[in-house]
Amino acid sequence: MTLEGMSWASWTTAGVYTGRGGVLTVEGGIVTGDLTVHTTFADGEARVAVQYSGASDWFTMSGSPVPCPSEEESRELHDAVVEAVREGGGATVPRLPHPTV
Repeated sequence: MTLEGMSWASWTTAGVYTGRGGVLTVEGGIVTGDLTVHTTFADGEARVAVQYSGASDWFTMSGSPVPCPSEEESRELHDAVVEAVREGGGATVPRLPHPTV
């Protein structure tokens, strides 16, 4: 198996303060405060995790993984996740609108 044709990317944004109500995670329930947001794109899906800035444990953000057809869309998703974290309210991974064919 070769890596040709496989697409992989990741983005990390540190110092994201949650809005009131925080972020809903699979392992830890609601987390609040100063978080680092990490999105990994591979094999047509994006996985999103958060951690308390400076900590070692990562928490899967509720709604992750999500289908994501391209690296470009995974970057858009990461930006949307960062905004959702800032808004709080028990944020989950948002779904990006997909253009109709």
